[in-house]
Amino acid sequence: MYKISFSALDWETPIQGVRHKKYCEGNRMLRLVEYTPAMPLHWCEKGHIGYVLEGKLKIEFDNETVIYQAGDGVFIPNGKLIVSDKKFSFEKIIV
Repeated sequence: MYKISFSALDWETPIQGVRHKKYCEGNRMLRLVEYTPAMPLHWCEKGHIGYVLEGKLKIEFDNETVIYQAGDGVFIPNGKLIVSDKKFSFEKIIV
């Protein structure tokens, strides 16, 4: 498959406040993710790479806080992170 139609994929809800559409090919995955303020604080030790389509996302790393906005690329290395400030809108991020 050379083109992925996200409109043809079903939304899934892996945790409260998060929904995504995903396409898998072998061990690779492309997701369209929407985060809302209902998402609970959580830790993730798996790295992520993505692109923010809409909204803002604030992430507190061990020694730095980063705010991502629409048009920003996101690179989260392997290790612990906390998704924090619920005052921001978390919307449409490709990971």
